[in-house]
Amino acid sequence: MRKISMVFIGLLLMSIGLTGCGNEESNHDKGDHQVVMGDIQETTVSKEALPSFLDEKHEDIKTIYQGAAQHQDLLEQMPCYCGCGESVGHMNNYDCFIHDQDEQSIVWDDHGTKCNVCLEIAAKAMIEYSKGESVEDIRSMIDETYKEGYAKPTPTPPVS
Repeated sequence: MRKISMVFIGLLLMSIGLTGCGNEESNHDKGDHQVVMGDIQETTVSKEALPSFLDEKHEDIKTIYQGAAQHQDLLEQMPCYCGCGESVGHMNNYDCFIHDQDEQSIVWDDHGTKCNVCLEIAAKAMIEYSKGESVEDIRSMIDETYKEGYAKPTPTPPVS
């Protein structure tokens, strides 16, 4: 995985131009994908095999998804402030990218592809972690950054 930088965040925010998260109320199958509450979920055989819903997405989004798969422990300790805790039941920022995973497969979620807040939180957390910042300090930074003007955070337990 290539190293994520602060320049990357700026380019990401300028190039994506997303403002919020979609929230269609539907649960149905769509080909190889399952659509749950407006979000596509797709299973692949490994973290290295990205889902097809990323095929036409910007390279920066693919990089964040690859990073999310490699940083489960970190992102499970970061809340998301886009409203997905209430709208689709997410518990943390990791849920915006990956619904479930085990040794045999990974179920990707396209929620993060539609939401600048989700992408930004994941990118910031991974960048700071790669610089050697502690999970506690990253969590404090995320909470401070998004405490005003954003939706209620996911019910992510405090970092212990």
